[in-house]
Amino acid sequence: MFCLVQLQWEKAEDKEGNWKSKTKPNGKKPPAEEKKQYLEPEFTKIRVVDFDLKELVVLPREIDLNEWLASNSDSAVVTKTIHCSYTRYFYLPLKLKKTKCTAPQYVDFVMSLCQKLVTDEEIFPTKYGKEFPNSFESLVKKICRYLFHVLAHLYWAHFKETVAMDLQGHLNTLYAHFIVFVREFNLVDPKETCIMDDLSEVLCTPAPPPAPTPAPSAPASAPSPSSQNHVTER
Repeated sequence: MFCLVQLQWEKAEDKEGNWKSKTKPNGKKPPAEEKKQYLEPEFTKIRVVDFDLKELVVLPREIDLNEWLASNSDSAVVTKTIHCSYTRYFYLPLKLKKTKCTAPQYVDFVMSLCQKLVTDEEIFPTKYGKEFPNSFESLVKKICRYLFHVLAHLYWAHFKETVAMDLQGHLNTLYAHFIVFVREFNLVDPKETCIMDDLSEVLCTPAPPPAPTPAPSAPASAPSPSSQNHVTER
């Protein structure tokens, strides 16, 4: 099981493998939740809204499901180039054991692993006639789960820097596209993504079409000299 540690307070894994929140070890109440800058309307409105994301991710009739999953997964991995210097602790799955690491280490692990998977010809075949492995869908789910962790970390720990570089529109569009895609094909457990549901609902809800710009009114025409004379004569 992989988790985003400390995103709310602390996460614990129960016997069924599900994550649940708990109070801090010292018994104190967790601090009040900080205001989430990325949910402010001035930032959420900055994204691409001139197409329907649902139509963008739906499986075309003539495309094989694995081919479609491969194409979208590869695009998602290529799009995410991350530099992280923020210290936050995660767990890495190494030989079925949890290994504590910092956020930069985790992000590096995720991006390196995903890049290795999508460039493996045995997993993501590019030659005609080459079959996808039986485990392909489970590997795509693993990739999407890892990428969600990275995206969530960007919003929680690096959104101010994203705004400073004027990249919030790109991040919002990427996140919305990713969430709509994984929901369409059930690639990530909703229990895993629920921590970002507030943002998902805002960004994945189709934006209303912009109000039409009113046409400029025609300037009033000046009365002709003949009409002025006619009124004067009467």
